[in-house]
Amino acid sequence: MIERKTMPRRNLLRTALLAPPFAIGASQIAKAQELPDPQMDQMAPMAMPSLKFTTAAGKPITLKDFKGKFILLNIWATWCGPCREEMPTLDRLQAKLGSAHFQVVPLSVDAGGLAAVQQFYQEIRIKHLGIYLNISGNAMDNLNLAGIPASYLINPEGLQIGSLAGAADWSSTSSITFFRKAVAAP
Repeated sequence: MIERKTMPRRNLLRTALLAPPFAIGASQIAKAQELPDPQMDQMAPMAMPSLKFTTAAGKPITLKDFKGKFILLNIWATWCGPCREEMPTLDRLQAKLGSAHFQVVPLSVDAGGLAAVQQFYQEIRIKHLGIYLNISGNAMDNLNLAGIPASYLINPEGLQIGSLAGAADWSSTSSITFFRKAVAAP
């Protein structure tokens, strides 16, 4: 994770769904292309801060525009090493499970804007993710982030039910199983 300020690193992905936790031992260190599974625990739903951003077409959008589906909001940037490793796993997750009930929303805080993100998507061969931009970077302040990448699981009512600071393998077998259960839950 790229640190923005000096603050302790949080590494919790908690969900309101009853799923077994996926843990990584404290002594394990993720190597390039070998990211850990997200660690998932139970958490009560809570309101998300207001975020304003734009689509690749320049259309203003907020999290409310995704109401009615589970979303995995990921805050990232092209210059962030761990983000570069994580993005292909988010792309694979979207390819496998993206639907009217689930969507990965990668929110770039790159000051370089659309051109930087499009070039990155082409270089890394991202094919299934949309482009969402927060050029001002105020999403980091609104979410009180110390660094990126950071991810938030948001339920169809627009409430946060999980968060994770740091990179993870979102396309691992255990992650896919977890998200399939999440999307199928009543």
